Amino acid sequence: MSVTQRKYLCAENDSGTVSVANRTNHSGWERFSLWRITDSSFSMRVFNRQFIGLDKQGEGINLVAVTSTPGPSETFEIVRNDDDKNRVRIKAPNGQFIQVRTEHLVSADFSANSSWGDDDPSVFVMGITRTLQGEFQITNGYGREKATQILQEHWKTFIVEGDFKFVSENGLTAVRIPVGWWIASDPTPPWPFIGGSLQALDNAFSWARKYNVKIIIDLHAAPGSQNGLEHSGARDAFLDWGQTDENIQQTVDVIEFLTARYAKNPSLVGVELINEPLSPGVSLETINKYYKAGYDAVRKHSSTAYVIMANRVGQADSKELLPLASGRAGTVIDLHFYNLFLDVFDNMTVQDNIDFVQTNRSTELNMVTTSNGPLTFVGEWVAEWQVRGATKEDYQSFSKAQLEVYGRATFGWAYWTLKNVNNHWSLEWMIKNNYIKP
Repeated sequence: MSVTQRKYLCAENDSGTVSVANRTNHSGWERFSLWRITDSSFSMRVFNRQFIGLDKQGEGINLVAVTSTPGPSETFEIVRNDDDKNRVRIKAPNGQFIQVRTEHLVSADFSANSSWGDDDPSVFVMGITRTLQGEFQITNGYGREKATQILQEHWKTFIVEGDFKFVSENGLTAVRIPVGWWIASDPTPPWPFIGGSLQALDNAFSWARKYNVKIIIDLHAAPGSQNGLEHSGARDAFLDWGQTDENIQQTVDVIEFLTARYAKNPSLVGVELINEPLSPGVSLETINKYYKAGYDAVRKHSSTAYVIMANRVGQADSKELLPLASGRAGTVIDLHFYNLFLDVFDNMTVQDNIDFVQTNRSTELNMVTTSNGPLTFVGEWVAEWQVRGATKEDYQSFSKAQLEVYGRATFGWAYWTLKNVNNHWSLEWMIKNNYIKP
């Protein structure tokens, strides 16, 4: 927000050759995705996927958003005020600072020292509306050397052999392991990712075999991101997966790599082709096209591994995959059930949540469970909710209700997740503290 105009900077009409500072609210066009280059330098992606840069046709001082690939002309330095970190100046590639002359005239030609006051046209108030904290952000933010140390320590200590022993001893029969698409290029994955995740998966298969536990390989992050969330490997919350045939084929190649590597391992029980593709960003036509090719890739190497097809999340019909999956042997439809994130759950009581599981979730599960069709899988759920002040007994009742309903899924269920810093999201903690009895 320009401190002189008290209005927000944006790329007019969502991209193009004009940048203005005439917006009274920040809802879409006024939000920029920051691509970190160094500690203080960034590229700024606008709502329509173009990048802010300096015009190359004129004097090189006007801000435009006309390119989809950032370079030196699209790299800016954010300089913060030592006394107020929300106050910033934005240094352009030409060495000058961006200034707001009028609501409709924004240029990169301010060279004077800043007063940081409300009369300074080069000063903005910048707020961060969302920060992604996924593997891309870890590796890009820390840099290769530091990120390598952090992730290698994580792989060595977070999930270890004893966890598979715990899983087996507590009546659990399988684990669903999320992986990123870059695992297929290990040990030298593309920037900024770090090698080592494939060895971690190899270790898991070794431990699973020792303790008689099955493994579902879940492609949780597809190239370009299938939902814009940090756990999908997204760089900046944009969904870019499935836009081209090349991108879909790249994803199929990852599935084939993983299946070929573990097809003869007795612990492999299933391959999940992708996690939580988001509708409407991923169309039904796109996901069907990919699932057909992914199914064939698995079957090329294994006739027994189940092929798990996740329902699209968002605006989608829970039955939409039945025509595709029903005609293919060994398929599973994955549904994810959370009593969180949506406004409908905000004011629910303990009993409301239990009733919702027993009625709504049960109905949705029944809708995709057919006698001759694919198996059903509640691939993610958690005993957490929006209820405040819930007792241990309340959590036990909520957990029991979900276990009863999701236990009817013909392929089973998977809790998200085995370990978590938040107690109720950690199945290990829930079991050890007698909140859940598998």
